[in-house]
Amino acid sequence: MPPDTPHPESPLPESPLPESALPESALPESPVAGQSAGELIWVKNHLATTDADQAAFGRERVRLLQQMRRSLPLTESELAGTPSVYLRAFQVGTDDAGLLRVNNRAFVWHPDQSAWDSERLHAQTTMPEFDRSLLLIHESEAGAIDGFCWTKIHPATQTEPACGEIYVIAADPDTHGTGLGRALTVGGLKLLSAHGLLVGMLYVESDNESAIKLYDRLGFTVHHYESAYRSADSDL
Repeated sequence: MPPDTPHPESPLPESPLPESALPESALPESPVAGQSAGELIWVKNHLATTDADQAAFGRERVRLLQQMRRSLPLTESELAGTPSVYLRAFQVGTDDAGLLRVNNRAFVWHPDQSAWDSERLHAQTTMPEFDRSLLLIHESEAGAIDGFCWTKIHPATQTEPACGEIYVIAADPDTHGTGLGRALTVGGLKLLSAHGLLVGMLYVESDNESAIKLYDRLGFTVHHYESAYRSADSDL
């Protein structure tokens, strides 16, 4: 989900419905509240006392994510300085290999988003709710995929407004410094706004300073924190 292209980032266990490996940039999947993923236990709303509470059960924190939100649409001043790029909708099958290559280069460091294969991507793109028009692709001048911004739309609930999520965003590390990470982020937000969404959202690792700086500049603020814990005596 970068300064211009942040440190790859944000995937988590699937959320109820991903930062930046934007060459340093990518946004992984969002976490699931209170759900365990393998050995991990996710806490939906991380508070100052959460570490101590979990320690009482013999658990230590291994991840801390912040959910960031902003109102839509973007303002003209926020759009200023964003490179103009052409983004198109994902083509299932045709674009699989290119997307996987970028994802795995951008997220090589990430515990959840790295090492995706065609089987995992196929599982995502064959879900009934998958909409290929919400997955934006960028190609280099040579015609190779070098970035993507995968968005999702969450309907309103009794407690939450309708929300557009930047689910996964990644730019090839070779594009670092070109502004592609920002352009992908803006492209995703503009797409969500075109669908009538008034709130944009994403997850980012709390120590991904480069990505957070980009999101700060684009008007995102922290809505809440989510944390992951593992048994202190786990070998994983």
